[in-house]
Amino acid sequence: MTEPQPEQPVAVDQPDTDATATLLDQALTERRTLVQLCLYALDRARSAGVTERIEEALATVGVTALRPDGDKFDPTLHEAGGTVDTENAELDGMVAETEVVGFSDRGTTLRVPIVTVYTAKNAPQTGMQGATT
Repeated sequence: MTEPQPEQPVAVDQPDTDATATLLDQALTERRTLVQLCLYALDRARSAGVTERIEEALATVGVTALRPDGDKFDPTLHEAGGTVDTENAELDGMVAETEVVGFSDRGTTLRVPIVTVYTAKNAPQTGMQGATT
């Protein structure tokens, strides 16, 4: 009679972490490329329906449009493309409209929106105020 042999350990396939990391890097790089291509197409789309569809598709993958109309202008978040006068002092420094839509990808800004900013007529000027020549 033979003695029972101890069970041999069963080999378990371990994931190849280097290969997984490489595939993840490739997928993220390709995602960034596709998002940039969508933004390029969006900028050139002439149809409101096409623009809306691209924005909706981008939103499903975490890329959101930035339209800060009505927000306080913030030069760290917006680019001023121009100004428009207003009689309403409460609107001074507020975003009147978005000229070029901005985008963020899960909180990371891809492109800041270019906006028109309200400027109150008769608002005090800064800088050389009161200077005479």
